[in-house]
Amino acid sequence: QVQLVESGGGLVQPGGSLSLSCAASGNIIVYNMGWFRQAPGKEREFVAVINRSGDITNYAVSVKGRFTISRDNPKNALYLQMNGLKPEDTAVYYCAADNGWRDPPLSAGDYGFWGQGTQVTVSS
Repeated sequence: QVQLVESGGGLVQPGGSLSLSCAASGNIIVYNMGWFRQAPGKEREFVAVINRSGDITNYAVSVKGRFTISRDNPKNALYLQMNGLKPEDTAVYYCAADNGWRDPPLSAGDYGFWGQGTQVTVSS
């Protein structure tokens, strides 16, 4: 099993940037990885996913062009660079890992391993 720990959340003004990191306890090269978020009163939603080698990515329409997902397999780390943040980006952001041999899925239900989450608040 892999253990995931997110960091980098915080309070930022609209239009600002944040960089999230996810540190894994094991070798993440065997996992598709993803970022999901959950706002109060809402279901957990897909933000961005990346395949094992990092050459396939997919983004939610709401974040495409503003967020960038990346991974560093030798460092067992996953990242999410968030630019142009909006109040509607406010949520708890979760790192997730999928060990299925497939393209990275978009559904949270397909991910078997999760971090504890990091809060991102976009407000003036």
